[in-house]
Amino acid sequence: MNMIETQNLSKSYSGFRAVDGISLHIPKGAVYGFLGPNGAGKSTTMKMLLGLIKPTGGSFVIDGKTYPKDRVEILKEVGSLIESPAFYGNLSGRENLEIIRRILGLSKESVTEALELVELTQHRDKPVKKYSLGMKQRLGLAEALVGRPPILLLDEPTNGLDPVGIHEIRTLIKSLPERFGATVIVSSHLLSEIELMADTVGILNHGHLLFEGTLERLKENALTWGYPSDNLEEMFLAMIEADNRQRGGVR
Repeated sequence: MNMIETQNLSKSYSGFRAVDGISLHIPKGAVYGFLGPNGAGKSTTMKMLLGLIKPTGGSFVIDGKTYPKDRVEILKEVGSLIESPAFYGNLSGRENLEIIRRILGLSKESVTEALELVELTQHRDKPVKKYSLGMKQRLGLAEALVGRPPILLLDEPTNGLDPVGIHEIRTLIKSLPERFGATVIVSSHLLSEIELMADTVGILNHGHLLFEGTLERLKENALTWGYPSDNLEEMFLAMIEADNRQRGGVR
């Protein structure tokens, strides 16, 4: 069963197609790796799924709910970390999460739990303006996790983290389907990062979906296409380069 499906989803800006007719199939309870170079259309797609950007064409369904008819119901089920999270700097991490908790009508325990999940409990009462970049990224992830939403959209969630922090966040993301039954879409421009936590991947380039499926199937296809299959990162880069050559280096 798929938690999210898109059909020919597109977004254009003054004739420029940022997302060009993509059809995604994201299984329920999976960690879905959304891959592509910077500017490939990953963030734009995520913003459309959140209803922050209106699609130019196509449609999507999330947990059986159709956009735009069920937009409010969809938002109640989705937690998100898109681009750099914004906070009230003079408020503490806990107070920032309290604002979201009250808006969503959640229990006070949901804030405590979210801070524990991202290991910010000891810094919960510190003003966010005194947080490091990595701590702010963790707080952004905590915002997405408040109330244990069944769907999470995470755009480059390990930005700003040191190697230890990256490992901890990877481990947390990988555990969410089993712990909470969550479906997670996590974007990155690094296949090596996604490889450690995703079940299924979708690869975007210039707004086009080049591949969707398991990592095992990606390896099998790499052999068929003549790409290096023993190193997925090299295979990913070869796929992108081949697509760029086919397009003549332009979108």
